[in-house]
Amino acid sequence: MNNSSKLHDRTSTILLTTALVVLAVLYLFPLLWFILSSFKPGSELFSYPLHVLPQEPTTQNYVDAWNTLDFVRYFGNTLISAVVTTVLTVIASATCGYAFAKYDAKWLKFFFVCIIATTMLPTEVIMNPTFTVIRSLGLYDSLAGIIIPSINTATGIFMFRTFFVSVPDDLIESARIDGASDGRIFTRIMLPISKPIIMTLSIFSFQWRWNDYIWPLIVLNDPKKYTFQVAIRSLVGAENINWTILIASSVISVLPLMLVFIVFQRYILDSGATTGLKD
Repeated sequence: MNNSSKLHDRTSTILLTTALVVLAVLYLFPLLWFILSSFKPGSELFSYPLHVLPQEPTTQNYVDAWNTLDFVRYFGNTLISAVVTTVLTVIASATCGYAFAKYDAKWLKFFFVCIIATTMLPTEVIMNPTFTVIRSLGLYDSLAGIIIPSINTATGIFMFRTFFVSVPDDLIESARIDGASDGRIFTRIMLPISKPIIMTLSIFSFQWRWNDYIWPLIVLNDPKKYTFQVAIRSLVGAENINWTILIASSVISVLPLMLVFIVFQRYILDSGATTGLKD
């Protein structure tokens, strides 16, 4: 490799690295400002000129937020909703994706197209009929009412179906020759090799359910059953807003999501996804 090629590669690396750093700063700066603002007293939030760093940092905002909201109850409601929905979503998406990928039936292909087509519909379009069904089943004002409609997702089914299509049919046929049933093939072979997809969908699903606001607001009426996002919205009064408590409460609600992502993000690019498979 000559000097000009090395210089070109070095220049490209520097430019790409600089672009990534700038992009990272653009994404992280609002989050950093948001977190730092939670340590500012109310007099600093809207003072001019604005300061990124709090001039008189205080943790009283978090104390007031904790005393204002029943965080233990709301955390429990949100955690139950997010975890149960995530587990059921992964199971439903994996089974449907396996069926669409490995079962040869024309009606399944048509059904899969119908499921994917639902991604083109705004959520608001199906809220009214979904709410009618939930109310008719007696699930209104219950955690089950926000869990059940959220189990099936076209995104999850598409992710599993795409992955299972890439798995050679010879692997499944070999297992069947050895006497394995479809259920055993699915649980002992397909699920273990789809671990990266399971972890990815789990992270996405947990994030969706934890941040869900509109549907819990519609379904839940009892304040004791509120999720985090609905409870935080209750801090917004008709005439005034206590911004210090609102920002501190919002930061607390984001912490579990950050922890989940930090702990499980390494599974998304797990190199063992293709273990045991050959082209």
